Amino acid sequence: MPQFFVEAPIGIRDDAKQKMMHDLTAAIDEAYHIPDVRVWLREYQPGNVAQDGRLGAEAIRPVCFLEAPELSSLDAKRKMAEKILTAIGQAYDGIANTAETLILMNHYPLENAGFAGRLQSDDPQLVEAMTQLNR
Repeated sequence: MPQFFVEAPIGIRDDAKQKMMHDLTAAIDEAYHIPDVRVWLREYQPGNVAQDGRLGAEAIRPVCFLEAPELSSLDAKRKMAEKILTAIGQAYDGIANTAETLILMNHYPLENAGFAGRLQSDDPQLVEAMTQLNR
């Protein structure tokens, strides 16, 4: 159920993209242990990204958004962020300014997430999994 969006420049090789997607999924799965981790890649031409209102002002800095259930462990979040930064850095080496990759983590209570026509808070297995995860 965790969704991860990467906004970055075009130009990544297919093999680097595949490895990055695998590594991002592994990092998120290690933190959450929830199936159905999805990674979405949105690629941009440098002329479509502005820094302080200037097109092409600098190498694009990737931005990532994690949309997932609440995760209370700061240690798990730190480890996940480090692994995400490593995966993005390896994939976009020489293409983007990956040293300044921003990762925004948006966490939702289960009652604020719907799936397959019902609230996630109505799924006893997911509620138990999240209870165990956040102990």
